[in-house]
Amino acid sequence: MKDEKLREKEAIVEDLQGKFESAQSLIFIDYRGLTVAEATELRNTLRAAHVQYKVIKNTFIKRAAEKLGYGDVSAMLEGPTAVAYSTEDPVSPAKLLDTFIRTAKKAEIKGGVLDGKKIDAAAVKNLAELPSKEQLLAKMMGSLNAPITGLVMVLSGVMRNFVRVLDGIREQKSA
Repeated sequence: MKDEKLREKEAIVEDLQGKFESAQSLIFIDYRGLTVAEATELRNTLRAAHVQYKVIKNTFIKRAAEKLGYGDVSAMLEGPTAVAYSTEDPVSPAKLLDTFIRTAKKAEIKGGVLDGKKIDAAAVKNLAELPSKEQLLAKMMGSLNAPITGLVMVLSGVMRNFVRVLDGIREQKSA
């Protein structure tokens, strides 16, 4: 009986380990104070962005994190804990949770793991404030486009001045 329960727990930890290993980042939150409707809204928002959100026993999270070499995350696992993670984007879980917590004024970010290293709540908030991938790409494209645009403006200015000079010469000859 005990061996069966132990195997079940080990299977849960192994499953978590696999999920955490494929995740780009993990964000731990204290979900106390959320109503059922708010928790459902949060889950739906996260699910729409392809972010997994699970309430997991702290001991399971701790064991999976230890096996993956994330260090001692037990300080972040006091009280009820939920984990949000994404296999696609390391920033989206932090952004969505930060936005939700600011509007609901309930729950609290405890910390997380990014690139295999634990980060505190302040680092998660900094991560949430980063511009999105699309914004960064737009800025990069604007930076790449600026020299070409400047060159086109300079060349068109030369042509414009040349046309004005020719027009001035035409007016002088007609007068």
